[in-house]
Amino acid sequence: MATQTITIDGYKLFPSPRNEHRVVFEHQLFLPYPYALIDLPSYNLGGKYSLFAACRLSDMKMGQMVTFERPEDEARFKSRFVPD
Repeated sequence: MATQTITIDGYKLFPSPRNEHRVVFEHQLFLPYPYALIDLPSYNLGGKYSLFAACRLSDMKMGQMVTFERPEDEARFKSRFVPD
């Protein structure tokens, strides 16, 4: 099966097959850790969220992008995320 890619301003995204919601939400956070294991359900977020493998087009840096429906969830994730 071909991988569907999504291009947004400055990034090429590759959806995670585990995403419950395959939407790029308004609040976005690029993490320059392409191999970090991110278990979003364990963060107990209040809104919807999605995870993508990402390529930052300005410098071709690979990483992951987490998108959130609510800004509170982005703040909660930022305060708790510790890269491997």
